Order: sequence, then C-alpha cells, then structure tokens
Amino acid sequence: MKKVFIHHTALVDTDDIGDESRIWAYTHIMSGASIGKNCHIGDHCFIESGVTVGKNTVIKNGNMLWEGITIEEGVFVGPHVFFTNDQYPRSRCLPEANNRYLNKQNWLVPTLVKRGASLGAGAIILAGVTIGEFSMVGAGAVVTRDVPPYALVKGNPARPSGWVCQCGLPLTFKNKAASCSECDLQFRKENAAISLIR
Repeated sequence: MKKVFIHHTALVDTDDIGDESRIWAYTHIMSGASIGKNCHIGDHCFIESGVTVGKNTVIKNGNMLWEGITIEEGVFVGPHVFFTNDQYPRSRCLPEANNRYLNKQNWLVPTLVKRGASLGAGAIILAGVTIGEFSMVGAGAVVTRDVPPYALVKGNPARPSGWVCQCGLPLTFKNKAASCSECDLQFRKENAAISLIR
C-alpha cells in the first residue's frame, strides 16, 4: 500500500500519486493528473487533468497548474506562481470563440519546467516556454521566452541576470570559469550558455 498523506480537506480525484507524497489542506487534484514520489503540494493548490509533476518536487501554497503543464523532478514552485496554457484566451462560452475551443490543438500550448528549476513567488509563466534545468526565475518575474539551463532571470519581461549552481547559489565567473563556493561544482561559460564540467 502506498504511503501518501492527504489532508482531510483536500479533494484528490487521481490515484496516480507516488509514495511519500504529501497533499495539504484545500488542494484539489483532478483525475488524469500525475504526481511523482516524495512531492509536497501545499495548501489551496489546484492541479488540472493532464498535468505531470515529477518526483521530489515542492509546490508551495496557492498554485494552479493547468492542463499542458509538465513539471520535471526536483522542481521548486514558490507561492502563487501563475501558469497559462492558452496564448489567445477567450471564454469558451463566447459564441464568437466557441469553435476555437472544440479542439485542444487549436488553443492548448504546453509548458515545460525542467529538472531542478526554481520558480520564485508570484512569477508569471506564459504558455509555451521551457524553463531550463537548474535555472532560477526571480520573484515576480514575467517569463515570456525560454530560460536557459542554470540561468537566473528577473523582471518584466524576465531577462538574464546571472547564473546559479545546482545547489541554487549564484555563480561568479572569472575567465569563463566558475566554481561553486558551497558544493565545488565547476562550470564553463561559452557564449550565452554555461555547462557543468565537474
């Protein structure tokens, strides 16, 4: 039998929840959503059908993940991050827009948050972007384009502001090389990207 904690006020319609995951108060997870092992999903969250959340992920209070959102393993989603899945939204009840919403291919735009990434409180993630591995989106940033691996982005629209290590600390480059003061990982910078060398 799975070891899953589900708060008595949570509404969980899916059986696809990994061992050791914890679902807190007033959260609703719809049928068709998939939650990996050892995930922590805070109070007042909503996870729609078709969402995938990878193992070891933390989703803080007040988040809504819509169909088309894929969260890979080890992601941190800060409180009240805003995701979208439609680049040209209209009410599907509006007669002028109704035909567009008859087929998901006409409007659903997937978003991918890759392994180890962190999304700061109140960030806005527009539909169709990819947030790179171990990148960090600053609090309140508006992400309108893909974020490279290990990049720190801030502002509206979000722009590169530096680089971060896998452990989350900022990296300082000298002669195109950096070593993390916390975990000793080493990186090399080439053009507008960095790569792990050890």
